[in-house]
Amino acid sequence: MITRKIISTHGSLRQLFWGIATTVILMISGTSGAFSTAVNSAAKNFSPEFEKAIAVIKKYEGLHRNKGSLIGYGHKVIAGDKYKVGANLTEAQADKLLREDLKKLCAKYRSFGKDSLLLSALAYNCGIGVVAKSSVYKNLLAGNRDIKKSYLSHNRARGKVLSQLSKRRQEEFETLYIP
Repeated sequence: MITRKIISTHGSLRQLFWGIATTVILMISGTSGAFSTAVNSAAKNFSPEFEKAIAVIKKYEGLHRNKGSLIGYGHKVIAGDKYKVGANLTEAQADKLLREDLKKLCAKYRSFGKDSLLLSALAYNCGIGVVAKSSVYKNLLAGNRDIKKSYLSHNRARGKVLSQLSKRRQEEFETLYIP
């Protein structure tokens, strides 16, 4: 019982930390300096919804350093990339790469209109192959936007439900789904 309470408190502290960290980053990006210039120049032409998607992805991915084929904020290095496996990107480079990746995914799912960003966020984490086979994608193709249950079901890794993925899907859905 005590262990659960500690874990629960730890999870709440983690959420509080990320909320404060996101606020600080947004405050810093409004000030002058090299970091804010890089963030502001990268964020110039993006909608507020796109910026929300970026913030959620950054929150749950974290900045990968020396993680093999994952670099930046979860970019998977493939043949032909300008970055190599294990590259340590600066925060500005990682932000730029994340924006480029998400922009490409949004273009891919553009035909889904207001649901394109939600599909893009899912594809960024799971991959476009998983999304193409998903009930979320199939329902949206059929014109059915009642997708909450199927979207939230993308919370497994190697067959096990992961609480962090459940939290991520919930936050993505609440933040990016437009009724």
